[in-house]
Order: sequence, then structure tokens, then C-alpha cells
Amino acid sequence: MGKRAIGFQREIVAEAARLICEERLTDYRLAKQKAAERLGLPGRTQMPENARIHEAVIEYQRLFGGSEYAERLQLLRRTAVRAMKLLATFEPRLVGAVASGATTDAHLVRLHGFADKPEMLDIFLEGRKIPYETGERRYRYPDGRIEEIPTCEFMAGDVGIEMAMFPPEELRRPPLSPHDGQPMKRLDLAAAELLAEQPIDLAV
Repeated sequence: MGKRAIGFQREIVAEAARLICEERLTDYRLAKQKAAERLGLPGRTQMPENARIHEAVIEYQRLFGGSEYAERLQLLRRTAVRAMKLLATFEPRLVGAVASGATTDAHLVRLHGFADKPEMLDIFLEGRKIPYETGERRYRYPDGRIEEIPTCEFMAGDVGIEMAMFPPEELRRPPLSPHDGQPMKRLDLAAAELLAEQPIDLAV
């Protein structure tokens, strides 16, 4: 890759991170496309990897998010811990932006849960009179599989919680992260509790 192409990619990374943080985008592919358009780059410009965008979002928030970002991230992580305790029967794992810190106001808490039948979560929430909405989320696996995994989304105060329900045998076979193509990092309750108590590192 030539110096010019490297420079283009660096500009796209910075602008995409800004768009995600300031315009509440959560789709990295869309953020990269919009960044290239706003920078006036050719349509054939090679796009940077999502992992670079992910790291740039964290750095942008550390630099410019300030106390608002730190307080929101702490709220998301502590809410995640409370939700994981409530949903302990499903062996929940914390995943995604709340775990990594690449969050904006548009992000919700994402959990992976495990049960023989996904509707067991529906029954659990209905039994506690917790309103929820069902959906699906697409996941890719190292063996090339693409699976549509059922989800339930509900609110905990002003924080959205989405739990994707996997079969029990998938507990130790995580799908691939859309950010770096590696198996997703899943935090159990103990790891999530430790994370929730850590101070948020901001640039000074």
C-alpha cells in the first residue's frame, strides 16, 4: 500500500470515529462509507479494517468524551452487572462495546445467554412483568457458519439491554467479532463486576 493510500485510510479512520461518536452511528461499514464521502475520496478507496475504527472510537472518547462519556460507560457497565445477576440462570456473558469501552450514547448493553430453548428467556421476563421485544442478530462463526440468533431487548431504567440466546453448547464456541474477525470476548459476571469498578481512563 502506497503512502497516499495509507494517508487516505488514516483520514477515514479519524472521520469515521468522529461520526460514530458525534452522530450516534453504530454501523462501522456505514461510518466508513460516510467518512470517505465527506472527505471527497474516490469510490475505489480501500477501506480500513473495523478494528482500527474500534480503537479510534475508544481514543476519541478518551480525548473528547470527558466526564459525560466516563459516567455513561460506568452506568452501562454497572447496569450490565445488575442485569447479569438478574439473568444468572442463563449464564450471561457481557460482550461488545460496553466491554471494550467503544461506546456512545447510541449503545446498549449486549449480553449472550444460554438455554436449551430461547423462549425460556421470554417466559422469565414475562413472569417478572418486564416488557421486552424480540428480534434476531446475525453472527458468523470460525467454521464459516452464519446463524440468526434470537434476541430479547428490554429496558433497565434508561439503559437498553439486549440478550442473544444461544444453545448451551455454544458457551465455549463464541462467534466472530465484527470488529476484528476474532472470536468474541465474553466476560462472565466476575469479570464484568471487576470491569465495572475500574475507573475510566481519560486523556488529560
